[in-house]
Amino acid sequence: MKDGMNDSLVRQMRVLVLGEGAASGPWTQWFDEHARVARVRSLDEALQALSDQSFDLVVSSAEDFSFLPESMLAEQAGYTPIGADQGVWVVGADGATAWSNAYAERLPASLRQRIFQSCMEVLTDETCTAPLRCDLDTEDGKTFEVAITPLADPGGCGAAAAAVIRDATQARRFKRQLDAIDKAGRELLRLDADQIARLDMQERLSLLEQKIIRYTHDLLHFDNFTVFAIDRKTNKLELVLASGMPSEVKAIDLFAYAEGNGISGYVAATGHSYICPDVTQDPRYIRGLSNARSSLTVPLHVNDQIVGVFNVESVRVNGFTEEDRQFAQLFGRNIAIALHVLELLVSERHTTTGRMGKDIMAEVTGPLNDVLTELETLVEDYLGIDDLRHRLRKLSEHVVAVRDTLKQATSPGLGLLTPRTPRATRIDPLLKDKRVLIVDDEDMIRETVRDVLAGYGCRVDIAADGDEALGLIARHAYDLVLSDIKLPTKNGYEIFAATKAANPKTPVMLMTGFGYDPNHAIVRANREGLTAVLFKPFKVDQLLGEIRTAIRSNPAS
Repeated sequence: MKDGMNDSLVRQMRVLVLGEGAASGPWTQWFDEHARVARVRSLDEALQALSDQSFDLVVSSAEDFSFLPESMLAEQAGYTPIGADQGVWVVGADGATAWSNAYAERLPASLRQRIFQSCMEVLTDETCTAPLRCDLDTEDGKTFEVAITPLADPGGCGAAAAAVIRDATQARRFKRQLDAIDKAGRELLRLDADQIARLDMQERLSLLEQKIIRYTHDLLHFDNFTVFAIDRKTNKLELVLASGMPSEVKAIDLFAYAEGNGISGYVAATGHSYICPDVTQDPRYIRGLSNARSSLTVPLHVNDQIVGVFNVESVRVNGFTEEDRQFAQLFGRNIAIALHVLELLVSERHTTTGRMGKDIMAEVTGPLNDVLTELETLVEDYLGIDDLRHRLRKLSEHVVAVRDTLKQATSPGLGLLTPRTPRATRIDPLLKDKRVLIVDDEDMIRETVRDVLAGYGCRVDIAADGDEALGLIARHAYDLVLSDIKLPTKNGYEIFAATKAANPKTPVMLMTGFGYDPNHAIVRANREGLTAVLFKPFKVDQLLGEIRTAIRSNPAS
């Protein structure tokens, strides 16, 4: 407390002291000697006292203060909450300091001068009866929040001004960061319509990936991180993107289980964020960054559902704070929205079956109808030859059965072309006897493409997973390999690499149902001679066109 104060001003102050803890504090002991103090023991008594009369100051423990209704306190002319980390400075009408605490006295001289000027403005403005609030910046980059309240004496004249000063630097920085994250979230998925029209699915997702990496670096200052999406079918954490992490992280298989799957698996399973202050002391940690010392992992939520994990690593022990956790969770919401869009596109993969089947149906309906028309004409031409007419009608019935079976199998309610009737063969000289490997874990896609190519004279092998495909590549020489990028046990790049290792001249085409390339298979294969990329759903003529171009341009030796 400051000596030599203007006692006459302070003695005019009415102070309400709530609770025994506050009554024994140094502040209240000093006010006992210098001001008019009213003491109450309970919250009910405090509320009654605040209703009956006005007080310049309410003193209580932090616990008791939190229960006081803010609306009632706000009705008191001098209401401003004061904590131990705040400065208090009471200035009289004559410009003299009536009272100040140690915090206020330690403030820089230039800041004190500006606060003093604001106090004098309040004192000379007779219309000012409510607290004046303003933010003052200092030369060293700090921001102080100042609330100045006029204190009235019993005569009703402006007798003093009380300034409460709080360092708001951290709070303002926090708010600016929140605003920046909010803006980044809006920008994350906003693409110009003309720009979208010029990009295919893979390019759009690459652009989204670039934005996530840029905002994560610029806003959160995270340089080493991974983003995983949960595959609902397998519960596996699929790597969506990585920045500043070694390539080995792509080979780590993690699942959304609380045990045995590292910190990321734990967070994905429980939905609880996780700060690992020292990776050498945490048994859950699985090595990512080679020189990592600490990590931060937060779940990615969409409507209470966990869709993925955002994992960040640091080369420093205790490299992450609680504030980092909060910002990561906030920005993670924006990432989760992007992942949710991808998940919706993943679900489109399952409807690709019906859409591609309809393309097949559209292609074969015309020839089948032509056959039926020709058969009916022959029936009319062979009047009188009942045995032949009977055989022609039986043949016509078989064609109708083939058409109806295809129509039923390609309807949205079914996912497989079974039972299956062989289609008429239309030999293509370019495709005739070419050996082709089709690799896809979707039965309908795999078998439909096989039937289309077989119908044009190709010899087709199929594989449902990466291991089966690698076995076939090792045993046979192929003229073309067509593989999905996302497979059980292996990925599209591994199929590409194995094919090129067996025969560098063999063309390889990759397929993706939604443009989502978790292992960057397309990007890596493009650099090493990938022939083409097909984005599902594709039309049959598009498929055949790409295959003809691949075989014509890159004949296997």
